[in-house]
Amino acid sequence: MTPDEYCRRRAAASGSSFYYSFLFLPEEKRRAITALYAFCREVDDVVDECRDTTLARTKLAWWREEVAAIHRGAAQHPVARALAALAARFDLGEARLLEIIAGMEMDLDGNRYPHFDALKLYCHRVAGVVGLLSAGIFGYRDRRTLDYAADLGMAFQLTNIIRDVGEDARRDRIYLPQDELARFGVREDDIVASRETPAFRSLMEFQVARALAYYESAFAALPAADRDAQRAGIIMAAIYRTLLEEIRADGCHVLRQRVSLTPVRKLWIASKTWITG
Repeated sequence: MTPDEYCRRRAAASGSSFYYSFLFLPEEKRRAITALYAFCREVDDVVDECRDTTLARTKLAWWREEVAAIHRGAAQHPVARALAALAARFDLGEARLLEIIAGMEMDLDGNRYPHFDALKLYCHRVAGVVGLLSAGIFGYRDRRTLDYAADLGMAFQLTNIIRDVGEDARRDRIYLPQDELARFGVREDDIVASRETPAFRSLMEFQVARALAYYESAFAALPAADRDAQRAGIIMAAIYRTLLEEIRADGCHVLRQRVSLTPVRKLWIASKTWITG
């Protein structure tokens, strides 16, 4: 199996909404974004699947060494080798890849966030930086597109957090800022026990509104000159924003269920967005 084949299988097996936007890209860009996505999955799985924190940190340290190896032609892992073949062409810099790992490692350092500024740093590292790298792969002429990409990454991560509140709580992770829980009168033990209250519904409506504001901010920043080049990101946004709207329309019942879109619907949204832009 070649490094590119490994990355393609990794991306397809995940069932992620992002995968559907990759299908419309030219081959070289598709290879690059698929390798980047596979990298994110690999390091995220270290944190999610390794119960031993010390071992997880050791594995992330290995990945840091592998990132350095990407840029000196000595990568071993198939994902790192796939990135190495494209790093120079698409400016997949070492510093940004390492920042993604630092974001994943934040889950080992703590499972609560006192306020939104702390959560914002986490979201930037695990998603905003991915947005910046993705924008470089898709191509841009105007540097304002990077503002769009960073905000869109934030919007995606906030959507993930909203969707996964119950699932994360069952793993003893609460990404909703602690000061906002207090402001809305939501008790942490209610979230852990999946007890939905009117206060929780109000809190989630606030979270949804903030995520939607990031989508609006992102597209307000996207220069018209780069809209066509960034169409794959626009497809991602269409799918993710539809998911967020579904969650809101369903009443934000995220404690006991995980709202998702069917593969057919994701493909339909992707096709429609690719045609209409």
